[in-house]
Amino acid sequence: MDQNRSEISWSRLATALLPAAFLCVMVVAPVTRLLFEGGGVAMQSTLVALWQDDYLRWRMVWSFLQATVTCFAALVLGLPVAWVLARLEFPGRALTLRLLMLPFVVPTLVAALGVLALWGPRGVFSGWLGFHLQDTPWLLLYGNLFFNLCVVVRAGVDALEQVSASRVAAARSLGATPWRAFWRVEWPAIAPWLASASCLVFLYCFAGFGLALILGGQQYATVEVEIYTLVAHELKLAEAGALALCVLVLTGGVALSYAMIEKGLSAPSRDGPIARLRPKHAVHWALLAVALVVLLVFCAAPLVALVLRVALAGADAWAVVLEPETLSALWNTLRFSAGALTLATALGLTHAMAAHHSVWWRASAFMPFVVSPVTIAFGLLLLYPAWTASITVLIAAYALLAYPFVAKSLASALDSLPANLDQAARTLGATPMRAFWRVTLPLVKPALRRGMAFAAATALGEFAVSLFLSRPEWTTLTTLIYQRLGRPGSTNLDAALVLACLLMLLALLTFLVIESPRHSNDANEVRHA
Repeated sequence: MDQNRSEISWSRLATALLPAAFLCVMVVAPVTRLLFEGGGVAMQSTLVALWQDDYLRWRMVWSFLQATVTCFAALVLGLPVAWVLARLEFPGRALTLRLLMLPFVVPTLVAALGVLALWGPRGVFSGWLGFHLQDTPWLLLYGNLFFNLCVVVRAGVDALEQVSASRVAAARSLGATPWRAFWRVEWPAIAPWLASASCLVFLYCFAGFGLALILGGQQYATVEVEIYTLVAHELKLAEAGALALCVLVLTGGVALSYAMIEKGLSAPSRDGPIARLRPKHAVHWALLAVALVVLLVFCAAPLVALVLRVALAGADAWAVVLEPETLSALWNTLRFSAGALTLATALGLTHAMAAHHSVWWRASAFMPFVVSPVTIAFGLLLLYPAWTASITVLIAAYALLAYPFVAKSLASALDSLPANLDQAARTLGATPMRAFWRVTLPLVKPALRRGMAFAAATALGEFAVSLFLSRPEWTTLTTLIYQRLGRPGSTNLDAALVLACLLMLLALLTFLVIESPRHSNDANEVRHA
């Protein structure tokens, strides 16, 4: 028995070495270099001066405010939608659930252009309503909801399907109204799931870069955009380091909270779920219609507007697809993403195995989300100046931002597996590694495919790292879109929209190929947080 425990301990240590070394080289060391660029004394004085500067204080307050407002709005809109999807059975329900992750797969620049195509000066909704949201805070908030509403809805559906039908029936038999039964029985069961989703939404909004850069403008840009401006344009590294430190402390606490909540959600409910009902009366149909309208307005409308704007641009706009710089950018995007996906899969697999019994190690998988891509990119430039033109560093940075999706998906799947399966393999003489490859891995393949699909979509749409670490000959589709947006004229805008549409189709195709529909039944074997 002691020998088996010793083998398991050494196996866990060995699996943790690769992601631990990778995080130290790609995150800890570069961030430390950036934070102390201005010197310890200067950094301390800058931290004090940060809150005395009205401009920088507003950036921090606005970043926190927009993330908090997005969390609240996503919860208010997402919970009723989730209840409808979890409690009503209607034609197209399975397709609706599958399409819920569509906004999350779409690259950041594509989402930003979709929002502009909808609410910008020449937007679809703007033309109908006679006003636009450019240079207002609502543009960024709408973009945040486009990305994150689906996260809350999906978490809400999963949570409501875990609610015990017998407990709700008992409450109803004791005289509780449906509303009281919801608050006294269902809400306590689903609250941790929604808290977990809210932590993710806060991290995505607070540490986001591309969406804030395009939609925030000068007045409503977030602290991540300010860090980029301070380092890239003003060379004020002490101020940038102070802002990065504040961001790191806040997002680190949120990431740790998420990991602790997620660990508590790993055990599935043993009670039977509440059976779904077919809509029978006007109230049910009205609720279903409102839910679908919410999803259409906040999750589908920007993509539809983008496609519509591209269609109205005419066939001449599509000539940009065959231009040499576009074909070169497409090739770079594909090869960088393929290399990053391979590395991200290895990192995510080993990290999930090591994090199975450690909340702190589980939380470290979100370090790439806690530390912004801007901070990481400039830290890499400062710490490894000789490697700034290295394709290895570029692909490693891509993988750094992609592998948390693999690690999270696999960690949740491993939590839900019975412990006796691995123990049975060990009693039959299998080593820990053999037991994993022959028993555990086949059971978590659906989770691995899903994590790889999100990782691939992330690598294809990566913008911040490509903007800072790429050489001119390494231009990707995201950087080419940004270059087109920076050039004057409607022709360049139409070209950017066409390239965004191309990138969206590429990301969706990659996601569907990896997370294939023919394996959809396998996904029920493993629950995802």
